[in-house]
Amino acid sequence: MKNIAIIGAGTMGHSIALSASWSGHSAKIFGVDNHDLETAKKGFAAKLQLMADNELINEGQAQEIAEHVAFTTSLEEAVKDAEFIIEAVPENMALKHKIYHQLEELAANDIIIASNSSGLMPTALAEGMKHPERFVLTHFWNPAHLVPLVEIVGGEKTDEKTLQQTKAFIEQMKKQAVMLKKELPGFIGNRLQFALFREAQALLDAGVASKEDIDAAVTYSIGRRLPVTGPLQTADLGGLDIFHAISDYLFEDLSTDQKPGRTLSELTGKGELGAKTGSGFYEWPEEQSKAVQGKREEALIHFLKQDMEKG
Repeated sequence: MKNIAIIGAGTMGHSIALSASWSGHSAKIFGVDNHDLETAKKGFAAKLQLMADNELINEGQAQEIAEHVAFTTSLEEAVKDAEFIIEAVPENMALKHKIYHQLEELAANDIIIASNSSGLMPTALAEGMKHPERFVLTHFWNPAHLVPLVEIVGGEKTDEKTLQQTKAFIEQMKKQAVMLKKELPGFIGNRLQFALFREAQALLDAGVASKEDIDAAVTYSIGRRLPVTGPLQTADLGGLDIFHAISDYLFEDLSTDQKPGRTLSELTGKGELGAKTGSGFYEWPEEQSKAVQGKREEALIHFLKQDMEKG
């Protein structure tokens, strides 16, 4: 598979296209209008320049990558000659169903249609499709050009051939593919991420520690180990007898809240939504937001370079 279509020109859409073109594929990005595409082009160019500035690629490679990406407001043009289609439109079920109906009218019956949804279930997404057997969910993580993980989730009618072809394609993109054996909300990554977030909220609401110390307890301990060992491998290295004993008494004391925590609910109720509004758990002046996001990008690039060295 060399030619792919990305339906949706937002942050995820043009980041996925960047990943695809970096790995030698040609990508066409569909946007709803010229303003949508201009925003995508600027985002794409900025991300490409960041990669060059950090020596992930050289200037010649940057130019070649850019030449393998096209932008269009024509859905028909976007899927023409496409061998794999990735939908990356907003998380609106009705909108996605409308897009799939259009795609099935335009694409050959054997072309895989994938969704980048981060939470909607593939069985529900594929409802009403003529060929749900060729539908699959491919959840790229943001920023898609720097984070290797892609979660692959089939629906009730997705066939095994679709799953295996999708896995092969994701690996062609030099991504780390993980295959779920069953669909469930949050998939793997978000379930683990939000389990940690729930406990962090509970600790903050209970007055156990400040927000700064709760964050520091992660970034300066398990955060240092997670790039190398996940939770199950960490348990093996630490000794399953020890982890069993701790689980036996600690699990019953962990948060089992079924709703967002008190502080989070108060903040969102006041419209304090984090960096995008200037305040949330923390205050986010523009300089601080840019600095933290830049530092996070540096860390992601550091680990991506390590991945590249390992091949």
